[in-house]
Amino acid sequence: MGKTTDVRPIGTCLYFLPVETRVPLKFGAETLTHVTCARTCMRVTDSRGRTARGWGETPLSVQWAWPGRLSYARRHERLERFCVKLAEAWAAFEVQGHPIEIGHDFQRDVLPRLLAEANRDHAGDEPIPWPGGLVCCSAFDIALHDAYGQLHDRPIYETYGAAFMNRSLADLLEPAEGSGVSFAGQYPQAYLASQPPDKLLAWHLVGGLDPLDASELTGSEPDDGYPVLLADWIQRDGLKCLKVKLRGNDAAWDYDRLVRVGQVAADHGVDWLTSDFNCMVTDPAYVNEILDRLRIEHPSTHEKILYVEQPFPYDLEANRIDVRSLSQRKPLFMDESAHDWKLIRLGRRLGWTGVALKTCKTQTEAILSACWAKMHGMALMVQDLTNPMLAQIPHVLLAGHAGTVAGVETNAMQFYPDASGPEEAVHPGLYRRRHGNVDLSSISGAGFGYRLNEIRRELPARAAQFG
Repeated sequence: MGKTTDVRPIGTCLYFLPVETRVPLKFGAETLTHVTCARTCMRVTDSRGRTARGWGETPLSVQWAWPGRLSYARRHERLERFCVKLAEAWAAFEVQGHPIEIGHDFQRDVLPRLLAEANRDHAGDEPIPWPGGLVCCSAFDIALHDAYGQLHDRPIYETYGAAFMNRSLADLLEPAEGSGVSFAGQYPQAYLASQPPDKLLAWHLVGGLDPLDASELTGSEPDDGYPVLLADWIQRDGLKCLKVKLRGNDAAWDYDRLVRVGQVAADHGVDWLTSDFNCMVTDPAYVNEILDRLRIEHPSTHEKILYVEQPFPYDLEANRIDVRSLSQRKPLFMDESAHDWKLIRLGRRLGWTGVALKTCKTQTEAILSACWAKMHGMALMVQDLTNPMLAQIPHVLLAGHAGTVAGVETNAMQFYPDASGPEEAVHPGLYRRRHGNVDLSSISGAGFGYRLNEIRRELPARAAQFG
């Protein structure tokens, strides 16, 4: 019969917000110099005819969501068009329930069909991959969760329990075979912090093009008042955690980069490092040899490496690499491959020990994946898609509620710090790192606690509206 709290979507709006980077950000074989953020508004109604609006936003990070040979412009255009297609489908989706239930059903029953149709319409192009579809869908899914919280005048994380949900986790997840795990009678609320901490450790991204010292300056760096060298970022923001972008196909360069960043970290009191090989590695021996050499030649740097972020290709099912030799050396976290709990289940079987969650894979799937991973003893991290503006808020809330090994990756303030000015005026601690942390204390109210009525953001003309 459902609950009186159930909702269904009845309308959507879509906006595209362009953002330019102040410095380039390298993703694998490509470099990001600008990005478009998809901002969505979703209207929902309940059985009594009450309505509410919610908002969601995700960067359409083409290089991350759809690495390929097709031109950037063509991929970008295709993702924008798919967002319009999704706006229409979400407005017409008549499933009622809690946002996790609606989001789960949309991703299971509608998203695959829409993606297949979009790819058939452009049969001569490369197909949009599943991560690209998820990134486009995530802005609408986030807006649905926000709208539900707005309608019931509650922070959305307070609604992830039996009082609001019709289905338990046993209806949405399956445990690993032979694990002894049962989701019967369990709800997400049991696996999430009831109150996130006010502050989270902030991870700074050391990009592959970032200068480490004055010898690497080219003279083309922006003179805009923001730091350029890594040491200056550490000093200004009090950083304690650095994520190091590597190449994954040049072992000598990768080793030297880790050594040099490790030395900067030692000189300036940084506690933790992670290594990101950009999904370019195909053999665990590549990473094993770098870690083993570091352990012998630079033990303090080796000790600071808290975990290794996914070194291997995106498609886990097509690349079923046994990674136990690596995860025995350092915790190994799935990221690009962890689209849903089923792939996390496969990853665990192959030897992965942790999961890096991202809101750009949808809020719904991030919550379900967190529950599956926690129940099976896997550690969690929340990774960034260089989230500016509204996208930053669900991102840091996920980290605060999920319980990560150490804080949250957050780097929009490095690559486009001025993009979030209106949001920063209301949430100053979220868009500038201080004493090595981001501050969540300004987030308050229903839904994701955006405090949208206080944010003076002028939106461009609507790209689409349905319902």
